[in-house]
Amino acid sequence: MSGAHLSRVAALGHDHLFLGDHHRRNERRTWLVIGLTTITMVAEIAAGTFYGSMALVADGWHMSTHAAAMLIAALAYLYARRNADNPRFTFGTGKLGDLAGFASAITLALIALLIGWESLMRLANPVEISFPQAISVAAIGLVVNLACAWLLRDDHAPHHGHRHDHGHANHEHHEHETSRSRDNNLRAAYLHVLADALTSVLAIFALAVGSLKGWIWLDPLMGMVGALVIARWSLGLIRDTGSVLLDYIPDGDDLPEEIRAVIEANGDRIVDLHVWQLGPGHHGAIISLVSERPQSPSLYRRKLAHIRKLSHVTIEVEPLAA
Repeated sequence: MSGAHLSRVAALGHDHLFLGDHHRRNERRTWLVIGLTTITMVAEIAAGTFYGSMALVADGWHMSTHAAAMLIAALAYLYARRNADNPRFTFGTGKLGDLAGFASAITLALIALLIGWESLMRLANPVEISFPQAISVAAIGLVVNLACAWLLRDDHAPHHGHRHDHGHANHEHHEHETSRSRDNNLRAAYLHVLADALTSVLAIFALAVGSLKGWIWLDPLMGMVGALVIARWSLGLIRDTGSVLLDYIPDGDDLPEEIRAVIEANGDRIVDLHVWQLGPGHHGAIISLVSERPQSPSLYRRKLAHIRKLSHVTIEVEPLAA
């Protein structure tokens, strides 16, 4: 093969980098949240031990579980970034965040179950509450969680990615702007923080009213309400991340129909179509079509160029048998 041919083949090569556009920013923010949570955890445990406050000690250890949940997201970001060019990941590491999000969703469901069970036990067997101290601890937790929630907010900024088209040994590659997409790993971390903030708000309300009215039962009741809300968030996250992991196209996603409309507009027919998510803002498609007047894959690529969600397209063209 001549040097010119080798240069052309090399130019048609591509990577499989399907990470979200804000992957590094989200990773840094997650590590920052872990640091903030850990500092608060150590301070609460130390203060609780020094002043003999079991409420502070208990909340400090609760913060440790919160930091552990954040660690899942942070390590997923780190591993996905460091292995983005690993050829053993056939379609890149973009879906690793969804895997971490799924694990976090299961953890969130277990937390909801534990909160619900503990609240039920407290409702059946009330215990004395030191209202001023408990309110102060809940307030500290709320402030920290609101700060963490602000750090983990999703700005929904546009992403940029690459398109790779393949067919008849031709590999086309160019940059394009992809659609806005949700980072389920960041969402999972955010929901953990939001769950803690919700329990703090409900606790402050229940404790404030309980201290005025003497309603000890209101605190565990609010705990059960919080558990139900957290469980609902968890189920939604399980559904969304599970769909990505199983390559399921959710209702309302018209990408397959959009591809068919473009390709079949001039009489060509798609006989096999596979569409799946590769990472935040990135989708892949394998298209097998038949045509009475077969064209080159690059022509079909140009037809699909306006669909910004498509980052990796494989096209197979066959002549329609007579």
